[in-house]
Amino acid sequence: MCGIFGYIGKRELKKTLLEGLKRLEYRGYDSAGIAIVNKDSIYLNKVAGKIDDLASKVNFNIPMYNTCGIAHTRWATHGAPTKRNAHPHVDCKGDIAIVHNGIIENYLELKVELLQKGHVFDSDTDSEVIAHLIEEYYAGDLEEAVRKAVQRLRGAYAICVISINEPDKMVAARNGSPLVVGLGDDESFAASDVTPMLRYTKRVIFIKDGEMVVIKRDSIALKTIEGEFVKPEIQQIDWDAAQAERGGYKYFMLKEIFEQPRVMKDTLYGRFSKDGNIEFPQLEDWKDYLRSLRRISIVACGTSYHAGLVSKYFIEEIAGIPVDVDVGSEYRYRYVLPDEESLVIAISQSGETADTLGSVRKINDKAKTLAISNVVGSTLERETDKVINVNAGPEIGVASTKAYTAQLMTMYLFGLYLAQLKDKIDIRDYSKELLKMNEYVEMILREDEKIKAIASKYNHYDNAMYIGRTYNYPSALEGALKLKEISYVNAIGYPAGELKHGPIALLNSNFPVVAINPNSRVYDKMLSNIQEIKARDAKVIALVTEGNDSLNSLCDDIIFIPNIKSVFSPIPIAVAEQLLAYYIADMRGIDVDKPRNLAKSVTVE
Repeated sequence: MCGIFGYIGKRELKKTLLEGLKRLEYRGYDSAGIAIVNKDSIYLNKVAGKIDDLASKVNFNIPMYNTCGIAHTRWATHGAPTKRNAHPHVDCKGDIAIVHNGIIENYLELKVELLQKGHVFDSDTDSEVIAHLIEEYYAGDLEEAVRKAVQRLRGAYAICVISINEPDKMVAARNGSPLVVGLGDDESFAASDVTPMLRYTKRVIFIKDGEMVVIKRDSIALKTIEGEFVKPEIQQIDWDAAQAERGGYKYFMLKEIFEQPRVMKDTLYGRFSKDGNIEFPQLEDWKDYLRSLRRISIVACGTSYHAGLVSKYFIEEIAGIPVDVDVGSEYRYRYVLPDEESLVIAISQSGETADTLGSVRKINDKAKTLAISNVVGSTLERETDKVINVNAGPEIGVASTKAYTAQLMTMYLFGLYLAQLKDKIDIRDYSKELLKMNEYVEMILREDEKIKAIASKYNHYDNAMYIGRTYNYPSALEGALKLKEISYVNAIGYPAGELKHGPIALLNSNFPVVAINPNSRVYDKMLSNIQEIKARDAKVIALVTEGNDSLNSLCDDIIFIPNIKSVFSPIPIAVAEQLLAYYIADMRGIDVDKPRNLAKSVTVE
């Protein structure tokens, strides 16, 4: 989730750009840079590292002849977090500079086309194609060149463009990634969110998908990318800086829960071909190996371990490959038997989890390894043979939300990819549902107030149990973990079939149960478990498929999830569980983003 900041006006430009970037640090980043329209060239300065590192390399004594510039904090997706991959990027002549937040799906085909026309590229990013494409179309009108360029782009983008040939303007455009324009007194701003401009102005325009804007210090012109004028909707923002960082949400966790529809789309970008097949270009030279794969071992910790458990059920069912799942802290110390026909998959949000890294190092010379990670350039990525990034963007809240559902989405795609290679099934029906997952998640988020009301009935309990079967046994574990880590409720998760093997002894009127029972082949089995729970006078919150009213009289509260294939139900169920845990924790007066005794990434044993 890169950060964009652009400024045109009367202030000292280098200082203003750096201050803007500092306000975007909360988004997470691995590199940073600025570009300024100077007398005869673009002044460019960028680093792999922190904004303070960038500031130390900026010579404030060099005069700037214009007051138009752009800045960027990069969260790497395509290309390692290096100086050459840092933004801004420029065209061949160094006349045009761009910053970009998003993922360009068709960048490879555009890059091949531009290379054939003689363009020279300096980075491994998808973003650089935008600068060269604008250069290709530039004929004295930056606005028109940007318009033609963005019409060629497929994917998500928010871009801001400057040129030495038209030093009095910035041109920005949006599709799928956030972009805000700020209106000051003889100065204007563009940014990924309102945070960096609040100290200067609170009059903003939220740019919509399919719109582009020509920004000057004393005016803006808003149009569609087809060139039709749009009347700007100027809004007055009353947030303070801390609220702005959280997008107006009380906590980062809630903000990140509500980001999940976008994350579902970002995880899919570039992973479907035009004919509907799933593509992982980084695995192209592994195709024969994956076709002959005889066993998979998944190693992970915490929430990532639960994503691994869901993956086990799916890969075994869809691709016919046996899958073992281990907690990293156990795998690294037990006797394991990987071989050349095995694959070890390590799942970690940060890519720095100590026990997961220790597990990979243990078997790196014995089997092939694949990392599923959210942080480009992490240690895990460097120490495994192949990498698939989940593209969730920086996750600030300690309790993982969007990274978990992005891991699930990625592993579903990988499972279908294996089935496709082995020619096991027709994946099209599965693909259609994954492509609509953002809509299914939005359906859950629209139930926000209902889930909040349910939370208000249960926030005073100190114990809770979550139960599920097959694909939603891991959902029970994950739901219990979410409630436990942020609300300090003694929540436990069990496979529902194990109730009579001990856990049922805990149940009474003070021990509520979350029963996960969407339509599936084990629905009736779960129904029997719910009846057993009610016979012990325990209250039941049931997660069931929309349209199923048969549990209304049996359960105390119902949360409906979309009617989708049961194999994919863990994603919307996870979102419902996240909201329930969040509201219970908030009602208990707990700092949701900073639960006691916990860290975002466990980097030591």
